[in-house]
Amino acid sequence: MSDGRGLADAPWLNSGAAARVLALLNVDGEEARVIGGAVRDALMNTPVGDLDIATTALPDEVVRRARAAGIKSVPTGIEHGTVTLVVDGQPFEVTTLREDVETFGRKARVAFGRDWRRDAERRDFTINGLSVSADGVVHDHVGGLADIDARRVRFIGDPDRRIAEDYLRILRFFRIHAAYGAGAPDRDGYLACIRGRAGLAGLSAERVRMEMLKLLVADGARQAVEAMADGGLLLRIFGGVVYTGPFAAMITAEAALRRKPDPVLRLGSLGVAVTEDARRLAQRLRLTNAEAKALDSMGHRWWRLGGMEESVARRRLYRLGEARYRNRMMLAWARAPRGADPALWMALVTLPERWQAPVFPLKAADFMARGVARGPALGHVIALAEDAWLAQDFPLETDAVQAIADQTVARFGKEHGLYG
Repeated sequence: MSDGRGLADAPWLNSGAAARVLALLNVDGEEARVIGGAVRDALMNTPVGDLDIATTALPDEVVRRARAAGIKSVPTGIEHGTVTLVVDGQPFEVTTLREDVETFGRKARVAFGRDWRRDAERRDFTINGLSVSADGVVHDHVGGLADIDARRVRFIGDPDRRIAEDYLRILRFFRIHAAYGAGAPDRDGYLACIRGRAGLAGLSAERVRMEMLKLLVADGARQAVEAMADGGLLLRIFGGVVYTGPFAAMITAEAALRRKPDPVLRLGSLGVAVTEDARRLAQRLRLTNAEAKALDSMGHRWWRLGGMEESVARRRLYRLGEARYRNRMMLAWARAPRGADPALWMALVTLPERWQAPVFPLKAADFMARGVARGPALGHVIALAEDAWLAQDFPLETDAVQAIADQTVARFGKEHGLYG
């Protein structure tokens, strides 16, 4: 059914690759519609992502029509009725209408059908169960339009059954609520997620990582994360303590800096107090090498960064480099005591935007010319000289630099008697 609203003005319905696919499938007694997230996003005036298409035509017929029209087809999930059509370089998943015969976790045995209502009823949430036909008419068989108006994320049918079909839907419930919902999560869905939380253990780490990183940067992430923590869900995912206060503070800090939400920063604020936490999260979520290294660096002695004078902060920036300095400083800010002056933290975090560390002006040859032989002693002397250079606030004048070299060599030689 439809309540009269439509998407006749949607550009992807009127021209372009999607319109071509719909025209290909909407003949000879078959019907095709755009379904799911694209319809939801268009109705909620948010950017539309991938366009998925459902059809009454069987997969073999979809392939036959595509071949006749010179369109590339890829059998990406043909056993479940999905064929990917590539038009002008743009892929479209085209799936034959289905109904579940038997479900067991992520897998399902399906039968192809021609009933749009039965197909909609097997989906996850009401706002994802909408479809739009080529004429722009929106079809709603599950109450999705009312839930869009209410900004409510609600499971289709029995929440416990929907979750048992795929436990990743627990994370999707909170992620989609964070992106599209308002207020507290739907109570029936929330309680079903709590009842089904043991099923999270059977999910692959890669799928959990993908959903969590998307959730953490959604507009409503703070409220969704707090609800997940209260329901004991994050403990199952993280395997350790979570810190909702620093997570909220990180969101506030990013907003103060007018910076795009960073999923790794937010993950660190939520789950990392020490480097051991970072390593546990990297393993449990199968983070990429870059994500794991960033998280590990954030957790390393972040507590030493508060209340620094800028001269000390410059030395930290020089040692850490811009990315590690900024990330660690952001975690320190998020975990700072309440009442800390945000202006001071903003000045420290934005230091890389105002000051660029110079290159250490002394080379190995400078010390070898002063009698230091190659080997461990040379490296030690260079490190001591660099420390002295930092302590003197990065001087670059020739006299000051040469004096540092002379003094370092003399001190080291006197203490160790290794040369001269």
